[in-house]
Amino acid sequence: QLQLVESGGGYVETGGSLTLSCAASGDTFSDYIMGWFRQVPGKERESVAGINEDDRFVSHADSVRDRFHISRDNSKNTLYLQMNSLKPEDTAVYYCTAKRGGTIWDSDPGSWTYWGQGTQVTVSS
Repeated sequence: QLQLVESGGGYVETGGSLTLSCAASGDTFSDYIMGWFRQVPGKERESVAGINEDDRFVSHADSVRDRFHISRDNSKNTLYLQMNSLKPEDTAVYYCTAKRGGTIWDSDPGSWTYWGQGTQVTVSS
């Protein structure tokens, strides 16, 4: 099975930047559609971005478009989320996720098969 491990979270000031990474192992990374979700306590897990298997297509939620950018490096088995111009409302636990097939934009967490443990991003006001 596929294992996913997020890293790169931290505590930053408003307007700052972070890059999250998700290292994949245990299966062929390029076989999977990848995505990022985020979640705050008491709220549902929300979709942030998705990317297809070969890096040709990406999608981003309206709330992060033009600030965040999803990418992948299949040679390194790694998914990335570049986060710029961070806002307090971006504070959340960020999860990488994977599935075989389907759309790169799927807002239902139940449609995704594999999940990382999450990494905390906190943006101070």
